Amino acid sequence: MQQPLDPQEIPPGCPAHENVRLYGPAFGADPDGHYAHLRSFGLSAPVDIAPDVEVELVTSYDAALYVLQNPASFVRDSRRWNALNEGRVPADSPALPMMSHRPNALFSDGAAHARLRQAVTDSLATVNELQLVKQTQQSADYLISRFGSEPRGQAELMSEYAQPLPLLVFSDLFGCPPEIGDRVIAGISGIFEGTPGADEVLGGALLELIALKRRRPAADLTTRLMEHPARLSDEEVLHQLVTLLSGGTAPLTATIGSSSALYLGEEWQPGLPVEDAVAQSLWNYAPIANYAAHYPVHDVDLGGRTLRANDPVLISFAAANTDPKLTEHRRQLSAKAHLAFGAGPHACPAKDPAFMIAVTAVETLLNRLPDIEMRVPFGTLAWAPSPWSRSLVTLPVRFTPRAQPSPASGHAQPGAAPQQSAPSPAGSHGSQPQGAAAPQHKGGLFSRFLAWTRGE
Repeated sequence: MQQPLDPQEIPPGCPAHENVRLYGPAFGADPDGHYAHLRSFGLSAPVDIAPDVEVELVTSYDAALYVLQNPASFVRDSRRWNALNEGRVPADSPALPMMSHRPNALFSDGAAHARLRQAVTDSLATVNELQLVKQTQQSADYLISRFGSEPRGQAELMSEYAQPLPLLVFSDLFGCPPEIGDRVIAGISGIFEGTPGADEVLGGALLELIALKRRRPAADLTTRLMEHPARLSDEEVLHQLVTLLSGGTAPLTATIGSSSALYLGEEWQPGLPVEDAVAQSLWNYAPIANYAAHYPVHDVDLGGRTLRANDPVLISFAAANTDPKLTEHRRQLSAKAHLAFGAGPHACPAKDPAFMIAVTAVETLLNRLPDIEMRVPFGTLAWAPSPWSRSLVTLPVRFTPRAQPSPASGHAQPGAAPQQSAPSPAGSHGSQPQGAAAPQHKGGLFSRFLAWTRGE
């Protein structure tokens, strides 16, 4: 555990002399040190989550559970936000896309929340676990085929594997045709990268997808949402899809990256299963680090600090999971007692599928490239300076280049553990020669992936 920041070593204008800044290079270089310092305030502390945007950050595990599991006193509707309503939040603040109200389950309360969440949870419950594993394996095989057989024997796993893999899986789950899937991926990727116009690209693509499913329903997540007894409007379906994308893909990217790095790191104990690496990653490197804004409906005393009505209270899942008070109890706690998936009525509805995708992604990587190793020590890896997520910037690896299985054969190479082959989508045909590198096709990532599954 990092030692708390020494107030004497912090110049004026930095964390000890005004609100701790949970953004920028200093935070990105040492988030654990910042959390350790914040614990000196008590169960929560005032922080700036972005320039001129103050929130109260809960750093205690027990206090986080209290807020998350107490919807009578803490609600999620950000239209209550005092500073926003009083014009004190900059119009171009990077906090607004993360905290502004949207008509989805995440920002709803009471009956409205129950209706939207039920539609999401019921739709997710229809996803076949075996098929999800096969979809993940097939997406992983495609991405590995793009770098695994190249003579250089090196790759950057965050950009070449961890980031695109969840996007392929979700586009498949949504039932996207190639061109719409390309724009969905471009739109959500652009939103995370701050690309102007990305919101419009994603919204337009999803509206086309919804219109398509109105005409031609299919066995996919989009159709199930639309046909749910809750009778969601097209706008509501769109916002639930956006929530699933944003709440699923980026955290999965972070988890796949950090879990792979842990497993390949110099301190990992050989023989421990991949599931342990994923669980440890969720405990120690919560992919959604600081989020889940709640608004007290009345003033609340939290360990001697007053949380004012309608001022935002954010949960530091990262700090709560590494709360020093948990240290002596961690071995007694369930491996799933971490707060990486939240808790209470707004807990992630897809935590089991998410865990399964992450484990399958790491296992497939290790099976296909059995001698893969990191090119730098784990402790030197850089983390993104974002307050919202804990994600590696890069994950450089090396391996012995080897021919990868084709989508038709699914056969692992010598030295790799056997894997169950992933079937081609309905109506696909043809195959690609064993070990052949993925050909280049026009179109975006999803179009190229679907072409590969057909052996084109």
